[in-house]
Amino acid sequence: MAKVRARKETGTLFIDFRYMNIRFREQTALLDTPANRRKVDKLVEMMEAKMLLNQFDYAEFFPNSPNLAKIGVRTEAKATYLQAAVGAPQEALPTFGEFSDQWFEENNVGWRRSHIRNVESLLNGSLKKQFGNKRLNEISKADLMAYRTAQCKRPGRGGNEGLSPKTVNNRMGILRMIFEEAADRFSFENPYRNIKPLKLQRIHIEPFSLVEVNRVLDTVRPDYRNYYTVRFYSGMRTGEIDGLRWEYVDFERRQILVRETLVGGHVEYTKTDGSQREIPMLGPVYDALKAQYEATGKLSRYVFCNSEGEPLDQNNVTKRVWYPLLRHLGMKKRRPYQTRHTAATLFLASGENPEWVARVLGHSSTEMLFKVYSRYIPNLTRQDGSAFESLVKTDNDENDNRNEGSTDERS
Repeated sequence: MAKVRARKETGTLFIDFRYMNIRFREQTALLDTPANRRKVDKLVEMMEAKMLLNQFDYAEFFPNSPNLAKIGVRTEAKATYLQAAVGAPQEALPTFGEFSDQWFEENNVGWRRSHIRNVESLLNGSLKKQFGNKRLNEISKADLMAYRTAQCKRPGRGGNEGLSPKTVNNRMGILRMIFEEAADRFSFENPYRNIKPLKLQRIHIEPFSLVEVNRVLDTVRPDYRNYYTVRFYSGMRTGEIDGLRWEYVDFERRQILVRETLVGGHVEYTKTDGSQREIPMLGPVYDALKAQYEATGKLSRYVFCNSEGEPLDQNNVTKRVWYPLLRHLGMKKRRPYQTRHTAATLFLASGENPEWVARVLGHSSTEMLFKVYSRYIPNLTRQDGSAFESLVKTDNDENDNRNEGSTDERS
C-alpha cells in the first residue's frame, strides 16, 4: 500500500510504495500542507487503482524518475499523471518578473488610471528588482518578510523615519495578490501564507477651529477665498474639489454632485463607489460658488482653475498660497487635507448626526468617523445640516457685531 510521507530535512512530500516487489520513493516539490496532502493522496488512489487492474505504467506517472532504470523502462515524453495531479513541474514555473507582468496585464483592465500607475511603479521600481529573476517557487516566506522589514525602514513623507504601516500594507497587498494567483494557477505552496498585515496607527488629525477658519478666509488672497471656503465647509477631498466641474454644481437644489476626482492631472472616477454623493451647500458655500461662477463660469468648465482654464496644480497652490498663508498667520504648518478634517469636526461639534456626516464625507459607514473623530461627537440629535448652519451663522453674526462695535468706537 502506498503512503504519503514528508522529508524531515526539506518538509516536502514523497510517495513511498512497492511495485514489482521493489520499494520505491518518488519525490514531489510540494510542501507538507493539508491541501498538498490531498493532491498527492488523489494521485496515490489513481496509482493503486491502476495497480489493482494490472494497468499501472510507471513512466506515465513518473516519466523522469531514475527508478525507471530499475525496471527496464525507457522514459517517453508524454503527459503524466503526476503533472495532472499536483501541477506543473516546479522547474517549469516562470520567474516572478515574468508572471507579475502577466498578472498586471490580465488585471489592470478594470483599474483606475492612478491605480495602474501606482502598481506599475511599484512593480518596476521595487518588486521586480527584489524578486524579478527568481522563480516563483524559489521565493520563501522569509524573503517576503525581509522585504517588508526593508520597506518599513525606508524614509517616509514629511521627514518620517519610515514608511507608514498603511503604505507598507498596500505594497505587500500587491505581492499577496500575485502569489495567491500564482499558487492557484501552478499548484505550489503560497509563500505569503499567514503573513498578517501591520497594525495601523491611529490617524492623527489637526483640524482648524472655527476662529482659525475665519482668520484664514479673512486673510487669504481674494482669488483663493472661494476655493478655501468650499474646502473648509464642504469636506471635499483635494482631488474632488480640484476636479469639480460646473456641470456638477446644482445651484437650484443647492448641491455639489461629487462624480469625479482629479489625480495626477487626469479626471477619473471617484476613490470608491461610496464617494459618489451629493453635498449640500452649507453655510457660506452657496455664496462662494455663486461668486466663483462670476469669476470662472465662462472661462472654464472647471470651478477652480488657473488663468488658462485648466485645473489647479495642487502642489503649486500648496507651496505658493497655503503654506505662506499659515506662516503669515503664525499657525502651525498643516497639510491642505486638514480642511476636510475641519469640516468633519465642525459638523460633529455642531451636533449633526454622525450617519449624516459620514454620507456627506463619502464614507460607507460611521466606523471610520468614530475612529478618527470620536472626541468631536457630543450627541446624536440632528441629521439634516441645520445645526451646522446655525453654528456658522451665529459665529458670523458675532463677528459682524464685533466689527460694528469697533466702527462705532472709531466714530
